[in-house]
Amino acid sequence: MTAAPAPAPAIRVRGLRKSYQELAVLRGVDLDVGRGSIVALLGSNGAGKTTVVRILATLLRADGGTALVNGFDVVTQAGDARASMSLTGQFAAVDELLTGRENLVLIARLRHLTTPGAVADELLGRFGLSDAAARRVSTYSGGMRRRLDIAMSLIGDPPVIVLDEPTTGLDPQARLEVWRAVKELAAGGTTVLLTTQYLDEAEQLADRIAILHGGQILVTGTLDELRRLLPPATVEYVEKQPTLEDVFLALVGHRANLGEAGPGGVDPAGADPAATSVPAKEDQ
Repeated sequence: MTAAPAPAPAIRVRGLRKSYQELAVLRGVDLDVGRGSIVALLGSNGAGKTTVVRILATLLRADGGTALVNGFDVVTQAGDARASMSLTGQFAAVDELLTGRENLVLIARLRHLTTPGAVADELLGRFGLSDAAARRVSTYSGGMRRRLDIAMSLIGDPPVIVLDEPTTGLDPQARLEVWRAVKELAAGGTTVLLTTQYLDEAEQLADRIAILHGGQILVTGTLDELRRLLPPATVEYVEKQPTLEDVFLALVGHRANLGEAGPGGVDPAGADPAATSVPAKEDQ
């Protein structure tokens, strides 16, 4: 029995090139993003991540190469490519004078959906914003704004969503909120291309990771595959101390995936204040 052919990737980029006068930003980028997966595109500032995103979103024309989104060429089938994807930029594109629900209803109407109110209510519940639906977005925290921004991107059920550095400038709790939302997107079958400078973000979210440097993809693979590119680590006994993130999330009362207890099963809210104080230096 012949095996069925593998489905075409949701995003396929081949030989992508882009220069600005004498500066070559992309020098032949090749990238595949499988359907229903999360692929992280890593690179330092100026590596060309946003240039790739802008070309995929038909906002910028490449000098050479091809790019397909959901099977549509971004040059010759630009309208179909745009309809197949949604782009969330580095800063939340929400109207602060409107409520969260009004923002969602507005986008649903612009997309000519027949039940904008129902669409808005479903997304508010999905992203944990129902209690804040009637509040102006100007009162939202950074994480809430970003979750609303991503929810707005999903109106119309695009099969592909591109997140360009979605957690830039967010505090640790807000980052965790966005990470949870991104994981839920992929679990629901949405394809996610994520650009980021944060290595821990790629480790937490990505099924596959591509490293962009010098205008080219240096390597693509799973986290385990990339780790095997380096020599095996030596095993040593090291006493593990709580990270600063552990301390921060414990003290501010973060409970995501921890129930009512903080890291290590300790509930900081009920602890003796003296127990969480930094000990004074002993006299010499």
